[in-house]
Amino acid sequence: MSDAPAQSVLVLGGTSDIGRAVASAYAAKGWQVTLAARDAKAAAREAADLTARRDTSRIETRSLDILDTDAFRGFLDGLPALPDTVICVVGAMGEQARAERDPVHAAEVLRTNFEGPALFLEAVAGRFAARGRGLIVGISSVAGDRGRATNYVYGAGKAGFTAYLSGLRNRLAKGGVHVATIKPGFVRTRMTEGMDLPGPLTATPATVAERIVALEERPRDVVYILRRWRLVMLIIRAIPEAIFKKLKL
Repeated sequence: MSDAPAQSVLVLGGTSDIGRAVASAYAAKGWQVTLAARDAKAAAREAADLTARRDTSRIETRSLDILDTDAFRGFLDGLPALPDTVICVVGAMGEQARAERDPVHAAEVLRTNFEGPALFLEAVAGRFAARGRGLIVGISSVAGDRGRATNYVYGAGKAGFTAYLSGLRNRLAKGGVHVATIKPGFVRTRMTEGMDLPGPLTATPATVAERIVALEERPRDVVYILRRWRLVMLIIRAIPEAIFKKLKL
């Protein structure tokens, strides 16, 4: 009797630190992993390194630009099979000061964090709903829980993505498809390099990956990677606007 086919996961943003950690964690569980990234060569290097480290041939790569929304349907149709799980790790913090004066940069930040990921996952959702099962995971941010002067363009994109994932979860809840929203808080990655991050509120990519893989056995709706972030954001959201607008956060 032949072995059952391996379960498969598609990781969008596969060249990011979190994407790499997620791919490694799933490969360690024996899953077939497909890394999707705009930089195909970088994705191939990541796949080769992970393959060597994990001694596995279960990692493939695909080229995908999350801003090229017209390509989404063809991308999904071109996969050998519809994956069991799709994880969107795509994100770009951008530069707040630049976004305030450069609408092109602001639009790129908003589209990268919200429009592109949401439209791609919408295309996935229809296929998963027709199949009757699947797990969709979106990496959002605590920055989307309340706007702050220091990163409100990035935060607005993530707030939109959080709302989208909530609505998608509501839509698919009765159809065997689960949608999870991940809010990592601070994570030590290349994107946060040089930032003075508070240790008790800072996670590692490996921790994020571990919490995501755990969803396969125990689905959850909204996951704050470090649980203390839930309390922190509860307090921040409770601050009256008259006071909040005078704070420097």
